[in-house]
Amino acid sequence: MSKRLNRVYLAAGYALAAATLVACGTATAVPPDADFSPSSDDRIFMQLREASRANDAGRAALLASQIPNYPAPGYIDYFTIKPQLFDAQGHARPDAPDAPVLSFLQRYDGQAIADRMRNDYLVVLGGRHDWRNFQEQYSRFVLNDDTQVKCYALEARMSRGENVADAARALLVDPKSYGDGCVDLIAALAESGQFTSDDIWQQIRLAYEQNYTTTGANIVDALGQERPKPELLDNAVNKPPLYLARGVMPNTPAHQLTLLAVTRLARNDPAMAAATFSSVAPSLTAAERAVGWGTIGYQAALKRMPAAADWYRLSANAQLSNPAYEWRTRSALLAGDWNMVRWSVEQMPPTLRSQPSWTYWHARAVKQAGDTATANQEFQSIADQYNFYGQLALEELGQKITLPPRTTVSDAEIAQMQSVPGFALSQRFYALNLRLEGNREWNWPLRTMTDRQLIAAAQYAKRIELFDRTVNTADKTKSEHDFSLRYLSPFREIVERDAQNTGLDIEWAYGLIRQESRFIINARSEVGAGGLMQLMPGTAQLVAKKIGLGPVSRAQMNDINTNILLGTNYLSMIYNQFDNSPVLATAGYNAGPGRPKQWRQDLRAPVEGAVFAETIPFSETRDYVKNVLSNTVYYAALFEGRPQSLKARLGYIAP
Repeated sequence: MSKRLNRVYLAAGYALAAATLVACGTATAVPPDADFSPSSDDRIFMQLREASRANDAGRAALLASQIPNYPAPGYIDYFTIKPQLFDAQGHARPDAPDAPVLSFLQRYDGQAIADRMRNDYLVVLGGRHDWRNFQEQYSRFVLNDDTQVKCYALEARMSRGENVADAARALLVDPKSYGDGCVDLIAALAESGQFTSDDIWQQIRLAYEQNYTTTGANIVDALGQERPKPELLDNAVNKPPLYLARGVMPNTPAHQLTLLAVTRLARNDPAMAAATFSSVAPSLTAAERAVGWGTIGYQAALKRMPAAADWYRLSANAQLSNPAYEWRTRSALLAGDWNMVRWSVEQMPPTLRSQPSWTYWHARAVKQAGDTATANQEFQSIADQYNFYGQLALEELGQKITLPPRTTVSDAEIAQMQSVPGFALSQRFYALNLRLEGNREWNWPLRTMTDRQLIAAAQYAKRIELFDRTVNTADKTKSEHDFSLRYLSPFREIVERDAQNTGLDIEWAYGLIRQESRFIINARSEVGAGGLMQLMPGTAQLVAKKIGLGPVSRAQMNDINTNILLGTNYLSMIYNQFDNSPVLATAGYNAGPGRPKQWRQDLRAPVEGAVFAETIPFSETRDYVKNVLSNTVYYAALFEGRPQSLKARLGYIAP
């Protein structure tokens, strides 16, 4: 089940929303009409949005002219200007007009849509290498969450003579977010001598390892005169067995092409890559051999091959990709090699190593080696975090999981949230199923709120039945908390009834619903899953037949009562199928029962539930299992009023 939800709010969710001044002009919240449907102007607005997304400037201008009085003028202007900045392929236009952008930024200064426009304009300025104007705008860019813009920012610093190589290495870890800006940065670093050819080849391998072949090919150009002949590169990338059969010539480009060919071969067949690499490895340096074994181990670990840890042991001190570092540690966990867990984490880049998961597993390895005092210091550093590994660290310190004190806010504080700029417009966008814009407008004012204000905003969202905004807003507090909002439990009578009838813990049912749909009644995913429990149509029909309901329509499937009935029954069926293991059942609910069954069969010995969860090969399912079970523990603490144990719920998974 895809978590990339395209969620829809019931119109009734706006019954308490009031007219207010909002970020992009005067707008009224959606009227309290249960039969709300888009007006003709709304439909034109949504067509304008799509024209803007396609960078069709002509159509966008035509559509905008048809709704001059639409109550979101900032978005009308943005959707009209933005397609003038980019071509149909999404590349920045060097000749993009500046005047309308600068006028827009002045008119809507300080608002969410202005920051969005500034983001786009920075990409244009970076593409032009107009560093003076780039710096002026970058200093006012609030969210600063665009990797491509960050790459241009480093290039701007280079233009002033700064050495940014280390900062670039720390930033350039995820090729899917590079865009033109990061490819440009790599070329500039190469030209200035701040990146060596080894740095560039590392980036090429990283792109091809993650199958971003176009990005990889573009980065090759940064090699300049050291660029390999096209036919050799083509063979290494597209015909790796053929390339590797040639042997290794005694020069650096040939060595690098060999590593690239091994990277490509390992994606399809790690065992064949290992056998082939063994024959050519003696011709490489020790560092190059370590890199080769690292990429083979990575692909093998993704396929949960038993040999992954053995190949990975040959990669000590290699410069790997972040995913390869992570899977080296995961393969060591599956192998029960705590010494390898320790050194593998210690060789991660600092930003990766500091993540709660690797802090926790490193501390476990240190504790396994007998240094409890040092381990406890590491556990303590994350034990105050309200997440899966914070909970596990707390238990390692001998404590159970409890809830923080609840902060309550007054009705007056909640009422003040009704007039927060952006909240009313966000509700209009949600009613139109424009999730991206709705979230942008809702989240923008949250940035500067105190914990009390965030709790009041969450309470306001609850009153107008924007349940996912309730959860997400309450989730942002740092010192003061209200876990009854963070772990909301609407529809309690229905969930409790069906959980009891199917033998499930109500807290587990809620933990799953919170992760699946955030309690958005009409949630639906790109792949067709629907309702609070995000059931696929085929699954819903199968469960309905098994429990005697017969065929159910799409409307019935998304009905609250029917959806929860079918979802809890399905979870119960999987739970019984997997010997009452919530870890396996939760994984099965997300990825289908067949996959965790295979992952379990791949085990060579029993493992902790936490190890099994950490080594799930699908990133979506891995995060899903952790989040659902972390949620479950907090719901249990709320419902039962006593300390809880995550470890007890995770248990052990045997082959």
